[in-house]
Amino acid sequence: MSAVDGLKARFLELSAPDADGVYRDGASKRRARTALAMDRLRALWDEACAATSFVVPDRGVGLAATGSLSRGQIGPCSDLDLVLIHDGHVLDERQITELANLLWYPLWDSGLDLDHAVRSRAQCEAVTDHDLPAATGWLEVRPVAGDAELIEDTASSILERWRRAARRRLPELLDSAQARLLESGRLPYLNQPNVKEAHGGLRDTVLVSALAASWLADRPHGGYDDAVERLLDVRDCIHLAAGRDTNLLLTAYQPAVAAMLGLADPTLPEGERAAASIDDLMTMIARLGRTVSFAYLDTASRARRSLVHDRPRFAFFQIFQPRAAGRREAPTFDVIAPGVARHEGEIVLAPDADPSSDPALPLRVAVASGESGLPINPVTLSNLTRCPMRDHDWNAEERALLIRLLSCGANLPEVWERLDYVGIPGRWMPEWLGIRNRPSVSAAHRYTIDQHMIQVVSRLGRGDGRSDGHGGSRGVDASVRGAAPIGAVPSDASMPGLSEHYDGERYAALLLAGLLHDIGKRPGVRDHAAEGARHAPVILRRMGFGEHVVGMAALLVREHLTLSEFATGRDPHDPVVGAELAERVGRDPVMLDMLFDLTRADGSSLGATSDEQITKRYGWSSWRESTARMMLAAARRSLA
Repeated sequence: MSAVDGLKARFLELSAPDADGVYRDGASKRRARTALAMDRLRALWDEACAATSFVVPDRGVGLAATGSLSRGQIGPCSDLDLVLIHDGHVLDERQITELANLLWYPLWDSGLDLDHAVRSRAQCEAVTDHDLPAATGWLEVRPVAGDAELIEDTASSILERWRRAARRRLPELLDSAQARLLESGRLPYLNQPNVKEAHGGLRDTVLVSALAASWLADRPHGGYDDAVERLLDVRDCIHLAAGRDTNLLLTAYQPAVAAMLGLADPTLPEGERAAASIDDLMTMIARLGRTVSFAYLDTASRARRSLVHDRPRFAFFQIFQPRAAGRREAPTFDVIAPGVARHEGEIVLAPDADPSSDPALPLRVAVASGESGLPINPVTLSNLTRCPMRDHDWNAEERALLIRLLSCGANLPEVWERLDYVGIPGRWMPEWLGIRNRPSVSAAHRYTIDQHMIQVVSRLGRGDGRSDGHGGSRGVDASVRGAAPIGAVPSDASMPGLSEHYDGERYAALLLAGLLHDIGKRPGVRDHAAEGARHAPVILRRMGFGEHVVGMAALLVREHLTLSEFATGRDPHDPVVGAELAERVGRDPVMLDMLFDLTRADGSSLGATSDEQITKRYGWSSWRESTARMMLAAARRSLA
């Protein structure tokens, strides 16, 4: 028997929900698991020291905890992150190996997952200088047993080196967050999110702490701390539902997780109860993810600005020709649109902007961000909520700006997420609130309904949406940046598209159809395409779009599933089938091409197939493209 035998089972005992199945007071449960782990690890250290063939000295070697254990956030099935640290002198390599084996093997034998390392102080410093995850892990290290002074001195040295290198390492930290976003997506918008790795998840809370530890920016408190604790509760319930260490909220776990979090309404019939509780769960996670995401973005923004303002603003020769008489130079704003400016790598409000009197200002800010690839400053976002936005009687400028925003391509999802954090899309379109954060019932969808529609629109944009460094987007013609878009609709480079050129009205209708094609996915609705075709004209007429645009967009919303259904279930060699497809779009050959582009964007925005739990593969393939093109050709032949 070792000190850690049965530790895994004891973790689960401490994590048990109450008698009614609800997981309450998660913070105290995490503290209890942490205290138990630390106590058992200290006992394990004593056992290992007693079992060695040599005397383990009191100084020069110790056991340290990192990761969730050091932060006091250990979950019911979390792995243990441990480092055996030594000074490189008191024990030789054989002795260190023997001590390490006496520590690691009992933990493995107990069934616990273990992330372990053996390093000297010099190795710890060298690794954290070049390994970002290791560095952020050591910023919250906790001594377990042995030489606590050695561990604390090493942690202090790493923290000091982190602060000295903050200017150099900040881009690395921000790049890591962006890479993780591309890999794992955004927490508020995923049907099966990874609550740790997704943007807005627990990994971002570690980055917020790392930025605060660098002294570049303060960490947020209040609502942010509450959101972190609740997100940890979600993680704990995922562990309990899965019975293992995982952060992936798969569909199979969602009813149990929702019930443990107290979201199941006992007054509803059992069948309805699970569906309603999952909706409530995903809505809650979206709210938590937005809070964490915005906290990270705000902290990162302030860290970037602190680097800019800490730079010397004068050179030696300026001593003889001082430009500001020893005073700090005023900030410079590059005004790029009425009320909108570029400042220190962000889109901000211009000094003369008056949000309270400008309903189009949020659209101008969003377009500037989408076309330049620069983020919207968090304070600017908050100020935009003061604008007198409306859902009706838009003027020509507002309608043109909306089309420009929707045509921003790959930059659109991030811009929309920031707008959505402060509730702007729902003020433009109240119907948006009906599908906001709602998970899709289809296993083929990776994203929530609202994010899926934004992903579809991003695949209809002109160009790749990446900044050209001059306030525009690579691949976006200058005339598009300055006016309502007119021209071709380039496809994703991996999926060559049609060569058809759309005029301004047709392109606007295509983008608006992408934005609204699933707006009818509401509880109790059986035919969401028909329901969406009922809502879309109301929304667009209210905004003031012309009847031709409204009619085309409504038709595309109504028929957005038609080409896929024909391509996978009908015979393209039957003339009657081709003629029927053509009739669905009013025998308009350009509308056929627009339907194809919408279908392809819709299919390529899917993330999981029906027989998989989750995948990053797109739901559009060369086979699907070929069948859709064959059916398109059949419809075209009927028009000859």
